[in-house]
Amino acid sequence: MDLKSQKVKLNDGHFIPVLGFGTAAPEEVPRSEALEATKFAIEVGFRHIDCARVYQTEEQVGQAIRSKIADGTVKREDIFYTSKLWCTFLRPDLVQPALEKSLKDLQLDYVDLYLIHFPMSMKPGEELLPKDENGKIILDSVDLCRTWEALEKCKDAGLTKSIGVSNFNHKQLEKILNKPGLKYKPVCNQVECHPYLNQSKLLDFCKSRDIVLVAYSALGSQRIKGWVNQNHPVLLEDPVLCAIAKKNKQTPALVALRYQIQRGVVVLIKSFNKKRIKENIQVFDFELSPEDMKAIDGIHRNIRYNEILFGVDHPDYPFSEEY
Repeated sequence: MDLKSQKVKLNDGHFIPVLGFGTAAPEEVPRSEALEATKFAIEVGFRHIDCARVYQTEEQVGQAIRSKIADGTVKREDIFYTSKLWCTFLRPDLVQPALEKSLKDLQLDYVDLYLIHFPMSMKPGEELLPKDENGKIILDSVDLCRTWEALEKCKDAGLTKSIGVSNFNHKQLEKILNKPGLKYKPVCNQVECHPYLNQSKLLDFCKSRDIVLVAYSALGSQRIKGWVNQNHPVLLEDPVLCAIAKKNKQTPALVALRYQIQRGVVVLIKSFNKKRIKENIQVFDFELSPEDMKAIDGIHRNIRYNEILFGVDHPDYPFSEEY
C-alpha cells in the first residue's frame, strides 16, 4: 500500500496523512534514539511526524527530517510535521516566539501543523513544569481565544500551514468556534483515543464541525510515570481485541490502529523499536469487517490513561466534561 496516498483533507484545504509517527520519548530513552527512530520511520514510509516543544526532541527530529531530505528520500513538502505550543507559552505574546524557537531547533522554515498542546496555562518562564516549594504546578490564567488569535497570526506569517488544538473538550472547542471574528477554525483536535476510550461523542462533534480527530495513545499507553495511570488494564491484552487480531491474522496493535483509520480518525503511533515501526505500516494491508468494528466499539470502558492530574485544579482542565 502506498502510504503517501492515504490522507485526509483538513478544513483549510491542506492534507494530513492518516498514519503519523509520534516522537515523545520516555525520560529513560536517550534523545539520540528519537533521531534514529524518526529516520527509520521516514525510510519505511511514514510521512507524518508528530512532535512537540515539551518532548524536548525537536532538535533530533528536525535533524532526522533534514537528513532524509538531504539523501533524497523525501522532499520537505512530502513531510507533514506537527509541533505543539506548551502550557507555559499560552499568553498571546509568547506564542510566536515559542513557535520560532521550535523552528530554530528543527532548522525548518515552517511546520505543517501547530497545536495548542493543552488548554491549561502554566506560569510562563524557562521551566516547562513550573512548581512551587510543595512540588505543585504553578498555574496561570489565559483566555484561550486570545491564544488562538496568536496562532492565527502565525499561520498568516507562514510559520505554520495549519493550526489546531489538542486535549480540548467539546465546550472548549465550541468557545473557539463561536469566537467573534474567528479567522481560521481549528483543523483538528488531538486527543487520547483507543478502544477503551473511543471518544465517539467527541468524534461525532468534531465531524459535525469539519474538525479531524487525531488519536494519541492509540495502543493504550506506554506507562510514563507521573503522566499515566499505572493501574489500568493493558489494552493490547484485551480478549476481544486479541480474538479479532487472531481471526484477521494481525497483531492486536494493528487491529487497534486499523479501527481508528476506518472510523475516519488520524492515528499516531509511537515506537522506538524498528521492528514495531515497520510492522505498524501494515495497517493498510487489511480491513476490519463491520462486525469487527462493532465488537471493538463494544469494549469502550471510558478508561483514560493520560489523566494529566497535575492540571486537575485548573479551571480549564479538560477532562471533567463528559466529552
